[in-house]
Amino acid sequence: MLPNRMNLTKQTEEHLKKLKQFTGISPNVSARIAFFRSIESGFKCTNSATVKLDGALVLDKVTWLGETQLVTELMMKMHYPNLQGRELMAAWAAHVEDGISAIRNYRSITKLSTSI
Repeated sequence: MLPNRMNLTKQTEEHLKKLKQFTGISPNVSARIAFFRSIESGFKCTNSATVKLDGALVLDKVTWLGETQLVTELMMKMHYPNLQGRELMAAWAAHVEDGISAIRNYRSITKLSTSI
């Protein structure tokens, strides 16, 4: 399963922070939305070992995933049955990065909610 402390890439964190400024949605909630958008799009992380998790926002798993924790971990295990620990976290971070690209430019929560 995913480690208890998790972080993202610096670039992804910046996108999450900008989205918070425009919409008011906290980074952990927008990361959940981005993750599931990525899963729905069919994105597959091919090399999680090369993902550099250099972000400063290190939160515990419960904060990042909230009520979606069980579903997120099951989806990750279904898509990546051979990954564990940091590699699985890197794959999760890659999904968040992929998904945030689709929602990072919304300037209001109304427009974001209609696109979801």
